[in-house]
Amino acid sequence: MFETNDQEKEVANLIIESLNLEDTELNDIDPDAALFKDGLGLDSIDALELSMAISQKYGFKIKSDDKDNADIFASLRALAKHVETNRV
Repeated sequence: MFETNDQEKEVANLIIESLNLEDTELNDIDPDAALFKDGLGLDSIDALELSMAISQKYGFKIKSDDKDNADIFASLRALAKHVETNRV
């Protein structure tokens, strides 16, 4: 089991729900592991769907051409921190 804060749990649940990761439990997501490729295994379509879900839930957009996207989507912890900083 991984140590996660409330914001990380909330974002992890959003990832699971918005991407229909039916076989993934909250405790399966290492907050420091990569979200793409070797980590959780997400792809570019997942990133787009997740960006839309974040926009709907938190009231801000993550643009596809943002130069910081690699850092924003690096891990659950990085994404949760970005959401916490930018949520409306």
